[in-house]
Amino acid sequence: MLRLFNTLTRQVDELVPLKKGEIRMYTCGPTVYNYPHLGNYRAYIVADLVRRHLIHRGLKTTQVMNITDVDDKTIRDSRKEGKSLRVFTEHYTKAFFDDLAALRIKPADIYCKATDHIPEMISLIECLLKNKHAYKADDGSVYFKVASFNDYGKLAHLDLDTLKSGASGRVVADEYSKDDPHDFALWKAYSDDDGDVSWDSPFGRGRPGWHIECSAMAMRYLGQSFDIHTGGVDLVFPHHQNEIAQSEGCSHKPFVRHWVHNEWLLVDGEKMSKSKGTFHTLRDVVDRGFSPPAIRYVLFSTHYRQQLNFTFESLDAAQNAIERLQNCVVALQQHKGGQGDGSCAEVIANLRHRFDEAMDDDLNAAQALAALFDFVKDVNTKVAANALSEKDAKNYLDALRDVDEVLGVMSFDERLLDHDVEALIKEREDARKRKDFATSDRIRDELKRKGIVLEDTSAGLRWKRA
Repeated sequence: MLRLFNTLTRQVDELVPLKKGEIRMYTCGPTVYNYPHLGNYRAYIVADLVRRHLIHRGLKTTQVMNITDVDDKTIRDSRKEGKSLRVFTEHYTKAFFDDLAALRIKPADIYCKATDHIPEMISLIECLLKNKHAYKADDGSVYFKVASFNDYGKLAHLDLDTLKSGASGRVVADEYSKDDPHDFALWKAYSDDDGDVSWDSPFGRGRPGWHIECSAMAMRYLGQSFDIHTGGVDLVFPHHQNEIAQSEGCSHKPFVRHWVHNEWLLVDGEKMSKSKGTFHTLRDVVDRGFSPPAIRYVLFSTHYRQQLNFTFESLDAAQNAIERLQNCVVALQQHKGGQGDGSCAEVIANLRHRFDEAMDDDLNAAQALAALFDFVKDVNTKVAANALSEKDAKNYLDALRDVDEVLGVMSFDERLLDHDVEALIKEREDARKRKDFATSDRIRDELKRKGIVLEDTSAGLRWKRA
């Protein structure tokens, strides 16, 4: 069974589903006021890796991801641009889905927009008021009473007595630091800064606070208790801690069994900074000529609980690694003959054992990749020696496809070349048959400039990417 570090227990725990054979998980999604940066995408790729591996291991999964389309930032920036909240957020929501597809992140089973779930949020706030965990302030806003919840601080492992003694004030802003463990807003009374963004409620005209949104939507689709909640370490406090307080304050049941948080992404050893030119979105990096699969590779190849130092040198290395994997796929797809040496079943079983064992161990992607590249080295040796039957080649290809269902960085399209490149290869083969070696060499050089290297082997022509 998969073992994951649990932020709640501060140890690697075995993942035991609440319902046998099924995992329900919630992933904190984007606040759609701008393009997400690479640190955001590390969190989404880690969640994707968890889900893919669970499916790979035979578990049925249900993943829910929220889209925060109403909060302080979305209102502020939509008003700056003179656009309605809906028009403004829809642009960045579409961009987010485009990025997910580019990074080969599997679509969640359910995407839920905050603005579509205001009634659920109001109901949850009413429950908290009834249970004496919330109160209405003079201005019409509703706040969660931190001192009323005995387990407040348990996820972030903060000192409860200190929190309670400092919880006499109120925090209106959605985001705040560990130095501000005050009562936080569940419902914000309307102010002029909100423009035309507000809803009617039993507490008065206003809008939800950020934290209540995830609690309401998670419980709407996954129930009062579920298996996994993922996100970046920056969300542990206050957001996820507040989710626990709100949810358990109403249901009186454990909210989440297993909390999975990935560490920060650094750029050149420092936090991302726009002023230093180290704040990168996916679009920025793709525009520099790097492929989304290479970006995906970089973001999962370092263990998710370690800070990841992103550099463009690491992206170069990732692109080279993916080319090596892809060339192995192509070599197997092109293989047409040879005699197997009888080791195919053993080699595949070894890959699957080592890969699954590594991923089961708190998503140890580095060890899983080591097993994969050992496998690729063995396959390449056999292909070069023509010591591989067509049946073995197909079985090896199936093993790579199985592993990539988790990793998501290879392509198995049978037509991996552009039509013009395929035509050049055929023209070159025709020239060789005519013994027109001048034309043959010219076309070989032209293909090399296009990044395609030809190899004339005893088993026939093979190509690979340079």
